[in-house]
Amino acid sequence: MAKESVKARERKRARLVAKYAKKREELKKAGDWEALDKLPRNSSKVRLHNRCKITGRPRGYMRKFGISRVLFRDMASDGRIPGVTKASW
Repeated sequence: MAKESVKARERKRARLVAKYAKKREELKKAGDWEALDKLPRNSSKVRLHNRCKITGRPRGYMRKFGISRVLFRDMASDGRIPGVTKASW
């Protein structure tokens, strides 16, 4: 499980990306690179890293569900993810 500070940092970055998305797009279209440089670094979309919404695990992230593979397996086995069943033949 990731430290709470790391998860909070990612949430803060996500908020900044959402806040400045429109402004960044306008500046890119206008080609105003100086003004784009003055925006916060963490407002860039490439600074985000996919993390598990529950544990904060950075690796093994399943985009469709928003959780890590470890948590997905536990939740699927317990039947807590609708429509997901263990394959058997």
